[in-house]
Amino acid sequence: MVDVTIAIPTFRRPKSLMRLLHAIDDLDTDARITVLVADNDAEGHEGFSLCEAIRTVYRFPLNAIIVPERGIAQVRNALVDHARGDFIAMLDDDEWPERDWLTAFLRTQEQTGADVLQGSILFGVEDEWAASFDGLTDIRHVSGPIDMLQGAGNLLIARRALGRIARPWFDPAFALTGGEDHDFFVRLKRAGARFAWCDEAVARGAVAATRTSLRWALTRAYGVGNSDMRVFLKYSPTLTERMLEVTRTAGALVLSPVLALLHVFSVAKRADDLRRLARAVGKTTALLGFHYNAYSVTHGE
Repeated sequence: MVDVTIAIPTFRRPKSLMRLLHAIDDLDTDARITVLVADNDAEGHEGFSLCEAIRTVYRFPLNAIIVPERGIAQVRNALVDHARGDFIAMLDDDEWPERDWLTAFLRTQEQTGADVLQGSILFGVEDEWAASFDGLTDIRHVSGPIDMLQGAGNLLIARRALGRIARPWFDPAFALTGGEDHDFFVRLKRAGARFAWCDEAVARGAVAATRTSLRWALTRAYGVGNSDMRVFLKYSPTLTERMLEVTRTAGALVLSPVLALLHVFSVAKRADDLRRLARAVGKTTALLGFHYNAYSVTHGE
């Protein structure tokens, strides 16, 4: 029987965490499961307290820890350090899996032999223009080997993969900015790890009302651009690679405003143009040494 730790980072979203724990409790699986929650709120510790309150009646062994040092990288590192078993399945606290989620993950892992797999995340946003925003667009891919993964939400990590890279698994330099997952994947890929996608391992993603505005979409795009450029620069790109990236960024800075004006009568297209502009601005500020702390604000409950 396969041993899996389901690892959940949480911060001030007890209602969302409860929904996730209920969904895990309802999983259809033969795996030996342990659930591990890491609460990054050392003062209120609502997530920790919730786990303590239900652990004696919960279907699976349920453990909770408090990570006092603020930052998503620190929380993910604590989860990996405390996890046991053959695999670590990582879900964010605003996600919840379908009943056959883990069975699908383990089946695809056995078929592909991948070190790390990502499952699809469906948000169910009905507004067509908002559904295209980063963080609201359904994240899907055909099942099978893939060159690169898209984020640490809905992830299955084989423990053997962690031996390919040195600690800390997630770089604390990205603690409040995000991008720690992208950096984690880049390090693993450079170390020879193999990735795969499992479209059948579906998790649903909650969408807070604060995330459906154009302002949030532009802020999100700016933050992603900023962290992506920081990851790119971390690995000492060659002069040619750097010039190509600068050229692409400069092109977006110049063309995106023009396209936004041309798409003045299309809300969705204009929003896409402005997001590309915000992403390019984020990359530019990273080149200048500025960091954006995307995780200084909590969305949802």
